[in-house]
Amino acid sequence: MTAPHAATVIDGKAFAARVRGQVQAHVAQLAAQGIVPGLAVVLVGEDPASQVYVRNKGTQTVEVGMASFEHKLDAATSEADLLDLIRQLNADPAVHGILVQLPLPGHLNSDLIINSIDPAKDVDGFHISNVGLLGTGQKSLVPCTPLGCLMMLRDHHGSLAGMNAVVVGRSNIVGKPMAQLLLGDSCTVTIAHSRTRDLAAVCRGADILVAAVGRAEMITGDMVRPGATVIDVGINRVERDGRTRLVGDVHYASAAAVAGAITPVPGGVGPMTIACLLANTLTACCRAHGLPVPEGLTA
Repeated sequence: MTAPHAATVIDGKAFAARVRGQVQAHVAQLAAQGIVPGLAVVLVGEDPASQVYVRNKGTQTVEVGMASFEHKLDAATSEADLLDLIRQLNADPAVHGILVQLPLPGHLNSDLIINSIDPAKDVDGFHISNVGLLGTGQKSLVPCTPLGCLMMLRDHHGSLAGMNAVVVGRSNIVGKPMAQLLLGDSCTVTIAHSRTRDLAAVCRGADILVAAVGRAEMITGDMVRPGATVIDVGINRVERDGRTRLVGDVHYASAAAVAGAITPVPGGVGPMTIACLLANTLTACCRAHGLPVPEGLTA
C-alpha cells in the first residue's frame, strides 16, 4: 500500500529567524563603521492588533541591533499634526525607515499620509513612487509580506523562471506587488479574484498558488494542482469548538494532501513580514550611506 502523500511544510518561523540573523550580522558590520540603522514606527489610536504588532516590531528591531523610534499618537490626532511628525522623521538622519501602522482612524487620509513619507525611507513599500518603480522593474523598497513570500519561494525552488503562478487577491498591499515580484522572477502570472470565472480551474493551473484574499479557508484541496507550492498569506480568526482559532485563506488539511509544499497558518508567511521589514530598513540604511545592499535580502 502506498504511504499517504505529505506536502513539505515551509517553516516561516525558522526562515524568518534566519533572515533576522543575516540582518543582525550586517547591522553589526555597520556598527563597526559608526552607522546604526533606525526604524520609526508611528501608531495612531488604540487598535489592539496594531498595538501588539507595533510592540513586536519594536522588540525585534532592538534585538537585531537597530535603533527603534516609536511614536504613539492619540486616535484624535489631526492630519496636520501627523504630517508634521512625518516631515520631522523624513529630515532625521538617524531614521532610515518610517512605517505608519495601518489601518488609520477614519478621519485621516491614508494615501496622503503614506505618500508624505520620503520614498527612500518607505520601508512598507506603499509609496506611489516605490509602487511605480516595482511595476517597471526598477530598484525600489518592496512591500514586506510579498517580499517574504518571494524569499521563501526562491529558497524552496531555486529559480522560479517559467513557472505558472496564480495570485488570488488583488490588494495593493499583497496581491498586486506579489504578482509584480513573480513577474520579475520570470514566472507566468495570473491574478485571480472574487469575480474570476471558474476560480478552481484557474488555481489548478498553478505551479505556485498564492492565496491573499482574506476569506477563511476559501482555497480547498480540489483547487490545488498535485505537487504545487501553496503560499497562504491569509490570517483569519474563526470560532470553532467554542474557541477562536487562526486559519489561513487555504483549507490546510485538504490542500496539504495534494500540494508539493505549503505554508502553515500560523507560522508561515506571518513571521516573515517583520523579518522583511528589518531587511528593508537595512537596505534603506545602506542606500542612504552609499553602501552595497546585502545579497539575498531584497527582491
